[in-house]
Amino acid sequence: MLAAVFLVSCSVVRAQNETIVFTPQWTAQAQFAGYYVAEVKGFYREAGVKVRIEHPSATQSAMNSLRHNECHATTLQLCQAMEIVDGGIPLVNILQTSMNNAMVIVSARGKDPLTQKGARVGIWSVGFGQLAICMSIKDHLNYQWVRFAENVNLFVAGALDATLAMSYNEYYQLVQAGIKMTDKNVYRFCDHGYNVQEDGVYMTRDYYTKHKEQARRFAQASKKGWEWAASHPDETLDIVMQYVDKNHIATNRVLQRLMLKEILRLQIDRESKKREFRLRPDMVRLASQLMVENRMLSREVSYAELSE
Repeated sequence: MLAAVFLVSCSVVRAQNETIVFTPQWTAQAQFAGYYVAEVKGFYREAGVKVRIEHPSATQSAMNSLRHNECHATTLQLCQAMEIVDGGIPLVNILQTSMNNAMVIVSARGKDPLTQKGARVGIWSVGFGQLAICMSIKDHLNYQWVRFAENVNLFVAGALDATLAMSYNEYYQLVQAGIKMTDKNVYRFCDHGYNVQEDGVYMTRDYYTKHKEQARRFAQASKKGWEWAASHPDETLDIVMQYVDKNHIATNRVLQRLMLKEILRLQIDRESKKREFRLRPDMVRLASQLMVENRMLSREVSYAELSE
């Protein structure tokens, strides 16, 4: 009996001493400011959790790192997470940062995206466009999807009729490129029945089950980082630029400032007007139903499957 207790105690100690490797789903930018703050300001250390932030590479995505146990936590959009669970990899949402959908469609030459049936529309090659595909099918738009890696060059060059964009990222790249944005040529998914949450922090259920306390501490310290960022945006931007420079990311301070402001806005729930940091069951249900109806999921993925 004593030997069994000793072995259990040793396994708990090892779990507590392990470093959580956290891989955001994209390169260094203000989208992940709260985690940078938590690291730089010592919130992870104060919480008694060891965290190492490793960004994905061009050849290794965040999700692949999670699949191969090369990282322990990553950020995923809700629709992405549901596809992965449906594919047979159980995930647990330990922290939800996004409370609103950021995706938009921007059309060229001031046209309304809903009038452009059969249009050539840019979509990210790494995913993120599930709701747009649902909308295109539901509204019989029959968009021709053209995949792009990470920028808006195809659209700016006139090779596309429209492009998907995130309101905190590509949207501002297009503004900086001189594209005029109006209520006519910008379709915001959150305003048309597709307000589905995006970024949350996920672990595989297997890893989470073995490291619940560490996961809880990591989530709480990350939340503290985001709350600090909301109260100290200028200092947070300085921290973001440290990570941008360290990772040699081609961006600029103006774009990162706009991104940070928009990311923080998207964290405020429309109904409660608060940063709730929680996955909403109604949004899980909406996303699941939309994706099942449009054959993007083989079955409905429930809130309970994603919850701790």
